[in-house]
Amino acid sequence: MLPDPSSLSIVVFLIFVGVTLALSFYFAAKTKSASGYFAAGGQIHWFVNGIAFAGDYLSAASFLGICGMIAFYGYDGFLYSIGFLAGWVVALFVVAEPLKRLGKYTFADALNSQFQSRGITLAAGISTLVVSVFYLIPQMVGAGSLIKPLLGFSHETGVVLVGVIVVMIVATAGMVSTTYVQFIKGALLVFFSGILTILILQRGLKVDDRPEANQPQTITTLADGKKLVNGLPQGRGTGQGDLRPVGHISKLPGGVKETGPLGPFQYLATLQASEIVLWKSTPQKNPDGSKTVTYTPQPKPGNEVLRPGNSPTFKGLQTDSVYSKLNFISLMLALFCGTASLPHILIRYYTVKDQAAARLSTVVGIGTIGCFYVLTLFMGLGAMTTGTLDLTDSNMAAPMLAKSFGELLFAIISAIAFTTVLGTVSGLIVAASGAVVHDLLGSVLQLGLTDDQKVRIGKMAAVVVGVIAIFLGIGFKELNAGFLVGWAFSVAASANLPALAMLLFWKGTTKQGITVAIFAGMISSLGWILVSAEAFEKVYGYAGKDAELMALVPFSQPGIVTIPLGFIVLIVVSLLTRKTAVSGSA
Repeated sequence: MLPDPSSLSIVVFLIFVGVTLALSFYFAAKTKSASGYFAAGGQIHWFVNGIAFAGDYLSAASFLGICGMIAFYGYDGFLYSIGFLAGWVVALFVVAEPLKRLGKYTFADALNSQFQSRGITLAAGISTLVVSVFYLIPQMVGAGSLIKPLLGFSHETGVVLVGVIVVMIVATAGMVSTTYVQFIKGALLVFFSGILTILILQRGLKVDDRPEANQPQTITTLADGKKLVNGLPQGRGTGQGDLRPVGHISKLPGGVKETGPLGPFQYLATLQASEIVLWKSTPQKNPDGSKTVTYTPQPKPGNEVLRPGNSPTFKGLQTDSVYSKLNFISLMLALFCGTASLPHILIRYYTVKDQAAARLSTVVGIGTIGCFYVLTLFMGLGAMTTGTLDLTDSNMAAPMLAKSFGELLFAIISAIAFTTVLGTVSGLIVAASGAVVHDLLGSVLQLGLTDDQKVRIGKMAAVVVGVIAIFLGIGFKELNAGFLVGWAFSVAASANLPALAMLLFWKGTTKQGITVAIFAGMISSLGWILVSAEAFEKVYGYAGKDAELMALVPFSQPGIVTIPLGFIVLIVVSLLTRKTAVSGSA
């Protein structure tokens, strides 16, 4: 679907971007030291930092990806929200205060606080870069999805635009401007998502029994890259060659045609007793080299939609497949453990002045994030049932839902979503540039950089990471942002959590144990992902059955194997090197 951009959308977008850049240039004049650039000088108020936590965490994956997954598959998408939120329990009770006490600029500082080991710094620095780059992919994919309906640009142009703006933000004022961008967009995101949810409940539910609402739709991609949509050439503004927006209820309880306004619990109860149409995509390669994807409506009872098992990721939960259940458990474990392992989240603890502020900001973050994830359930279900789904792009469910309530709300929601991408990408690039300058150059290579040199090289590193993010956002444009972020959580939890948890709670931990465990968790999780069926299907382009045959591992999510592996490796290596550590300290 290629909706036409409007002048209102463009104006609202330019206002949001203008305010964001103005903040960056304002704080740039006050950011001179390395502490100010990488950690905002430790002077951010705990409440601002708490909302900024939410702004940083509620990324394109949370807003665009999860709303889209709920809209396409129902409760399966909400499982990601549960996993993301549960991870903050670990962050609050395990890492918040100790991390503030141990660190200065980066995650490596905390791990290396009592060892001063170049090996730990090297491992943690590389892990930070890998996780940050993995997490950047869904943010840039979401940015490209937003730009198409908002400004009328291509996905590639949108990704480049985001990359340029983010590099400007980070290269001017670093963590200070990044924090306030995240604070503003976090507050706006929750506020306007609340308004959108209220409008959904006020509209209620309505049956769409038009014949065309239940007709399959097709997209054929020709050998030269051009597309035929339902047999017509794709084009903007012609009224032809576009997929029809879909998503509707085929039956309501009691045989009524519409409900009128509903309360939150009434809304869910009514959906559970209704019949809802989901859409199945079936790809097919044609003899002439073209590819056809057919989207077929599938009416399902509401109580099935509101339970796990409708998405490709969780389809085995309603069967006796052991591997499918292990895949689900593995993903939930990665989401639960990954939050406290994400470098761009961890460095935010260094932006407040003390441990009490770190704890308070975490509590504010949990409250804000929890509120938002409840709203995503209603936004996703609203998109599922009100004819606003673009079958080619699950990331656009929330913005297109907003458009059904008017152009202004669409413009605001899209601009906030775009700012969401800016804030999260900014935080990731700050984390990555800090790892390069402070960890790899300053600690591992021991270059003895001055404050000015650290800031200057940090800005150069931000440009390089931004360019990498642009290429990745273009390369992975077909994938759902929420799905992609699950991989980043798996790598983060496998590489970082064992080292951090054991350092805090086991006195027998050695520097060799930490170093080897980080590399073991990172390499094993990356390797598992790259040879999984989901990678063969979604990244390498193999069909479903072919992907399963090519896969070298029995299920796609690595966490249930690679997270325990990180702990085991750390314990074994620490025990083997403990005598050396004791004799060396003596």
